[in-house]
Order: sequence, then structure tokens, then C-alpha cells
Amino acid sequence: MFTGVHFLLTMSCNFECDHCFLFCSPHFEGTFTVNQLRAVHDEMSKIDTIEMVYYEGGEPFLYYPLLLEGIKMSHERGFKTGVVTNSYWALSVEDAKLWLKPLLELGISDVSVSNDVFHHGEEKENPATKALVALKGLGISGGDICIEAPSIDIEKTQERGEPVIGGGAMFRGRAVEKLITDDLPRKHWEEFTECPHEELEKPGRVHADPFGNIHLCQGLSMGNMWKTPLSELVKNYKADSHPICGPIVKGGPALLAKQYQVDHEDYFVDECHFCYTVRKALVDKFPEYLAPKQVYGLNQ
Repeated sequence: MFTGVHFLLTMSCNFECDHCFLFCSPHFEGTFTVNQLRAVHDEMSKIDTIEMVYYEGGEPFLYYPLLLEGIKMSHERGFKTGVVTNSYWALSVEDAKLWLKPLLELGISDVSVSNDVFHHGEEKENPATKALVALKGLGISGGDICIEAPSIDIEKTQERGEPVIGGGAMFRGRAVEKLITDDLPRKHWEEFTECPHEELEKPGRVHADPFGNIHLCQGLSMGNMWKTPLSELVKNYKADSHPICGPIVKGGPALLAKQYQVDHEDYFVDECHFCYTVRKALVDKFPEYLAPKQVYGLNQ
């Protein structure tokens, strides 16, 4: 059941993390306007099953007044809300409370804080830890998101009998360029016959970006809501008839590559690595469904 919309409020970020699905950075343009937010909320009100709205990025706190206005719109329409942030603004616990209190007053349901080496290095006391203390002090539900650099998980490898990569990073976006190393194990591309991470047949949530793309997975779009209203996109979506999702649902990225005769190497780290590579090769063939180009490290 389709229950959630995650706004990529801005594609800009004050960080440029190696694991970023979206290639976000201070140089990545694209931010919702207040009128665009209002228009999307009007469309969401036509979809009876939506319960939760998240505000993400990029870094949503870079556009703090817009973030507050978006949360207000969501609550006026009866949606629960959450925010994902790198908490750059938490200079101290007191400062963090100053930033978080307006969210509390608006009725925020959840605040997720990125707290890992990609964002804050090895420092144990960093903005994320201060933000987490502030959240607890204010009684706001939330927690941290911790992602580590990819490595072979020895314990799980011994349990399953084959190399298992731990760390939590997914090989999409900048991670494909920055985090794939020669020591990571690989499998033959024909083994990747399913998508283990996204419910492409019946998506439970989508990500909406400022360019109008409705992401089923980062860079894999249902369509563009500035061309076709969101409520219609959701109502008419069928994975089988989608030129990218259809092959993936039937036979994973392996079938996607076969169907469009994409040239590629023989071995990849996992399904995401192979799927992202194949999709990147098809960007110009399917610009409406593989967008925006920046998510693939390409210029618009």
C-alpha cells in the first residue's frame, strides 16, 4: 500500500559524502518552492492511503523556513511528519533545542540524525550527538542513522558460507565511484535476477524531487509530477508497463541488461551496483524514467 511521500526538499547539501545516493553537494542545485510544496500537498490529499511525509535532501535544514512551512502544510492535511538531517546546525545542545523546538510545536513525529564517519568523521562528540541529546530533552521521537564504509562481515560470511558485505552503504550514486574497492567480492552479473531492496510492484513510498521526478529508487522515476499530477501517476502506475521497472521485477537487473543489450563488465559487487550501472547506460534512452541525470554523476 502506498503510504508515504519523502520530499527531497533540496538537492543541495553542505556535505559531499562518499556514500550519497544522490550525488548531493554544495554545488547540486534544485530546491522546492513554497508554491510547489503546496501543489504537491494538494495532490497528496487526493490519495487516501498516504499517512507519512518525510523531509529529506540534500540537507533540508539549509532551507529552514521552507522546511517549517512544509511540515505545517503536511499537518494541516492530517499527515504525520519526519525529518532526516545531518544536524550541522547543532553547535551545542542549547542551539540544537532552538532549531528543534519549532518542529516540536508543529507536531513532528520523528527526527532521524545522520551520525557516522561520512558526516562527522571519528569525533565522538559531534553535531549529531548534540542533536540526539536535544531530541531526548525535548521529548521528540527519533534516533541516529549510522552507515560505515563497506567491508566484509566475517561473522555473517561464516554463517552463510559466502562473502557478506557489511556497513550499510548501498552502491548507488556517488558510492559506486567512491566506495567500491578491489578487495570487495563480486558475483557474475547473471546471478542478479531480482531487486532485494525496493518494492517496485507495489511501492510503499516514493521520493519527490524539486525537478518533479517521483523516485521509486534513487534515479528511477515513476514519472514527472510537473507533467502528470502525482495522484494520476500513483493511480496509473503499473510496474509491468514501466520500461525499467518491468524487466527488473521479472528478472532483476540481469534481465534489464539483456532486454536493452547494455554492454557491461561481467562481475559486480551486488544487485545495486549492477542495476545502477545498467541504468546509467540507459539514461539518454529513457530520460523521463531515469532522472535527474545528476543522480548518475552526469550533467543535466
